[in-house]
Amino acid sequence: MIISTAVCFGLFFFMHQNCIAQTKTNENKQWQVAQNNEQIFLENESKYNFAETIEKLTAEIEKKTWKASAVHDLQETLKKNGTTVLPIKVFALCHPKHSSKILLKDDERIVSSLMPCRVSVYEKSNGKTYISRMNTGILAKSMGGVVEEVMIASSKEVEEILSSLIVTR
Repeated sequence: MIISTAVCFGLFFFMHQNCIAQTKTNENKQWQVAQNNEQIFLENESKYNFAETIEKLTAEIEKKTWKASAVHDLQETLKKNGTTVLPIKVFALCHPKHSSKILLKDDERIVSSLMPCRVSVYEKSNGKTYISRMNTGILAKSMGGVVEEVMIASSKEVEEILSSLIVTR
């Protein structure tokens, strides 16, 4: 499952409370918080095809000393269940320096359903490859304290990992 039930419920509550609007820009679907126009989910076109993006993302994750605790091949999973979809892999990323700050404290463990960070690589029907992830920085602002600090720091590092892969306009 891409997003756990707890995360889905949390996102629903967050989106409901903040009047989310969906817009379409440059072939990229963006979810935005209407109050301050910040995107909840980020999607960027990759500079590379699907296979190259997976290869280069894996190398960047290792280079930045992060770990991919799991890579979910959703295309293969759905194929085994009789459904054909375009290529899609979801990376579960973790870095102990960030996760330990949350997991070592009983009061902070409640946000563990947001962990590890997720990055999705997929192909669309236009033949292009895209990279998406949740904009944890805006979610973090509503949490404060250690959770906000960790989520913002880890989000910045994930963006650094992705920076050499995405098309900038």
